Amino acid sequence: MTHSIPYGHQSIDDSDIEAVAEALRGDWLTTGPTVAAFERQIAAVAGATDSVAVTSGTAALHTAYAAAGVSSGDQVIVPALTFAATASTASLLGAEIVFADVQEDTGNIDPDAVSALTNERTAVVAAVDFAGHPAEIDELLPAARAVGAVLLEDAAHSIGSTYRGRPVGSLADVTTFSFFPTKNLTTTEGGAVVSDDSALITAARSFRSHGLVRDPALQRFPDEGAWHQEIHHLGLNYRLPDVLCALGLSQIRRLADFKASRARAFDRYIEGLQDVGGLRLPIKRDHVDPMWHLFPIRVQDGRRREVFDRLRAQGILVQVNYIPVYWHPYYEDLGYRRGQCPVAERYYSEEISLPMYANLATDDQDRVIDAVRSILA
Repeated sequence: MTHSIPYGHQSIDDSDIEAVAEALRGDWLTTGPTVAAFERQIAAVAGATDSVAVTSGTAALHTAYAAAGVSSGDQVIVPALTFAATASTASLLGAEIVFADVQEDTGNIDPDAVSALTNERTAVVAAVDFAGHPAEIDELLPAARAVGAVLLEDAAHSIGSTYRGRPVGSLADVTTFSFFPTKNLTTTEGGAVVSDDSALITAARSFRSHGLVRDPALQRFPDEGAWHQEIHHLGLNYRLPDVLCALGLSQIRRLADFKASRARAFDRYIEGLQDVGGLRLPIKRDHVDPMWHLFPIRVQDGRRREVFDRLRAQGILVQVNYIPVYWHPYYEDLGYRRGQCPVAERYYSEEISLPMYANLATDDQDRVIDAVRSILA
């Protein structure tokens, strides 16, 4: 029987297993020295001053929005084409979500759309690096700066990518990463917030630990005793444990290999599918060097559902990324309506994510290519 090919998969080797086993043999399972070491390495990869490790990419977004001071009455601009967490974590803080359309070629948020939507209530502009291709941060920064908003880069797909020679993580005011197993490196579940803004990092570190204040110099009642701690602003338990950070540290050592492997898979797909009619392939702009998380094809002529179902029937477990966020009933019930971001809706109506991961075997990839070609022949 032919085996199934997942759309994404982690790459774990013996060095990862030994790193986790060593952490398990140590004195710390939760927040210990490995967390601090992992945060230093993530900051280095990102070209940022500091990072805060958290329990997921969703937690990273929630933490970053909270650290940026997002609250009721604020507006947060997000792309329509993204996973719901880019919007929902800001909604949880009371913000009004403003959905921006995306660029036709990359699926990333359109800077022109953002410029038309910003106003004095805009607290954050959130750009998503769809599929691993960095958004146009240099065009988005002026739009955010003009209204005093924070520019957040949701880089769940793109750790290891560069934009105009600069690493993702060094571009926006604050950047969030995800380390879910299908992402470009994994801690099983996990995420991080990175920034050069020390005040934002301090706020993020506090939020991920219930908002606890342990420094007597910052406490309202510092003379209670050595045990004393205070909560000045509410936070949550988003601490990523030492054991998972040990896996992350091991994975970082192979990040360059992961990137090269994904680039080879991307190029092989382009070569194998470039002459197929009724199919639109992803592009790479000249000034970016992506760490590819997805390989998003766009099936023309209303055949997306057919191609998706037939690939799945052959054990090729493709995915669709993403349902426009305001199509979800939660946002529909708030009054958002279909049709407001036509480019994103058209992109969604055509998109299928083919299998893409670091250890994707060439035989499996050829099987995917042959299946797509056969269906669309």
